[in-house]
Amino acid sequence: MAIQAPAARPANPRFSSGPCTKIPGFSLDMLSDAPLGRSHRAAIGKAKLKEAIEATREILGIPADYRIGIVPASDTGAVEMAMWSLLGERKATMCAWESFGAGWVTDVVKQLKIDAETKTAEYGDIVDFTQVDFNTDVVFTWNGTTSGVRVPNGDAIPADREGLTICDATSAAFAMDLPWDKLDVTTFSWQKVLGGEGGHGVLVLSPRAVARLESYSPAWPLPKIFRMTKGGKLIEGIFVGETINTPSMLCVEDYLVSLKWAKSIGGLKGLVDRATANAKTVWDFCDARDWIANLANDPATASTTSVCVKFTDTRIKDGAAFAKAVAKRLEKEGVGLDLGAYRDAPAGLRIWCGS
Repeated sequence: MAIQAPAARPANPRFSSGPCTKIPGFSLDMLSDAPLGRSHRAAIGKAKLKEAIEATREILGIPADYRIGIVPASDTGAVEMAMWSLLGERKATMCAWESFGAGWVTDVVKQLKIDAETKTAEYGDIVDFTQVDFNTDVVFTWNGTTSGVRVPNGDAIPADREGLTICDATSAAFAMDLPWDKLDVTTFSWQKVLGGEGGHGVLVLSPRAVARLESYSPAWPLPKIFRMTKGGKLIEGIFVGETINTPSMLCVEDYLVSLKWAKSIGGLKGLVDRATANAKTVWDFCDARDWIANLANDPATASTTSVCVKFTDTRIKDGAAFAKAVAKRLEKEGVGLDLGAYRDAPAGLRIWCGS
């Protein structure tokens, strides 16, 4: 069967869900102000890190009494830091509907071995939050990067909860409106929605999370890079730019450039609108064709950043081989790079629609 290639080609073929594409108009010249070869403990290094924290607070609308820290090892490091430092004081509920959430379940149940209930959903769906006991500590991803589904809002999380909510928001922050009053610990990496360079995580703590840190010591030893308290008090320096380990000032400069761009397009609203419009392009394409569909079963929970699609034509006998061939063909044509489905996810494509 002859296949005619579309005449239109994307201006930017980079569709990876992390590391993600750079901001529009990016060039290395934008990083010329990076204090390379300078200590992150010098005044200039501390000032850059503090500026990044303050700009993060401004754009995301994070409350003034929440702490924001830049921590090692990307979003993964931030999540692990939170779980190892905060869990164990009470029972936990682990919610998972994709591979990264499943990884957090493994860490809590098999590594930390604390009392935890696990609630799961298949790829394309999310856990029913109305059935979650928020008097336990609840760990969940806001947006399932590998499954293309997200939490639609924080309505099911009670204001008078006794437990902490620990939210991995790495492909949601800067593209979705997060309800900070419902989130006690929030983590993300700037390599996702803002297309920053990898290796650094961001950890956001509510006053309730800080109170837990200062009143509870876990039964297990904590590695140095996880320790956020000393003598029963929060190490405040972490949350004003005095990082636990050495950050890359080049990556920090890149993040600052992205934050300034975000502010120039209208801040969080501009970012959310861009991601939503991008996702709608893919949704509309799927809706108009009978051979491809969104992996998300409920439009209310469909992701606007990591949009996952599946091929539904009944003539396809080997879905995995077919999807892999499509991704390979798109890459060969130079029109779509790195958009195969995640290795643990159902066969299909994952199209990054972030801001």
